[in-house]
Amino acid sequence: MTENLIFGWSGGKDSALALYELSKDKNFQVAALLTTVTEGYDRISMHGVRRELLQKQADALGYSLEEISIPQKCTNEIYEQRMQQTLEKYRGQGIVTAAFGDLFLQDVRQYREERMGRIGMKCLFPLWGRNTTELAARFVDLGFRAVIVCVDTDVLDRRYAGREYNHDLLRDLPPGIDPCAENGEFHTFVYDGPIFSKPVEVQRGEKILRDNRFFYCDLKS
Repeated sequence: MTENLIFGWSGGKDSALALYELSKDKNFQVAALLTTVTEGYDRISMHGVRRELLQKQADALGYSLEEISIPQKCTNEIYEQRMQQTLEKYRGQGIVTAAFGDLFLQDVRQYREERMGRIGMKCLFPLWGRNTTELAARFVDLGFRAVIVCVDTDVLDRRYAGREYNHDLLRDLPPGIDPCAENGEFHTFVYDGPIFSKPVEVQRGEKILRDNRFFYCDLKS
């Protein structure tokens, strides 16, 4: 029997690859993609991608999108409150599993499992523990296409913002930078791939530094 689940969706490459793996598993059916969007900015939290591109992405993937609005400078308390409200809605529909694209950060996994367990839900991590160098290459080889939309300039040069996520980029990454950026070195937006019905048309726009640290490349449709 196929189980419905919800998917924690960032719009980036790890989410896309985890969703790809789930799409091949006949035991599960994705009921909705859950994404946090920052109020006022109307953009994906952390990634800085416009809501309209997020919606086009979900449409091209063929999944319902559940946006969770959070305020700017959101406290952890408010984040957890709004996330729990959304999760409880799906729990009330009989959905007891949420999937995530996390790779190896044990504290993140424990946090998710603990919070989900509070409301009687469980977590699924389709990519957990897999080699990130191999995962990055697999993402590109499968035909996914993505662009780097945010760089943490404390660990990576801002010139990577706006670059295509491909084999050339993977070869150029400095030593110590995880190729899947699991430590937050950069964030991506996926605009095409084997689970897309059509590409999401994107154009690179303005680049801007925020909080004297995060360098964003704006994307427009």
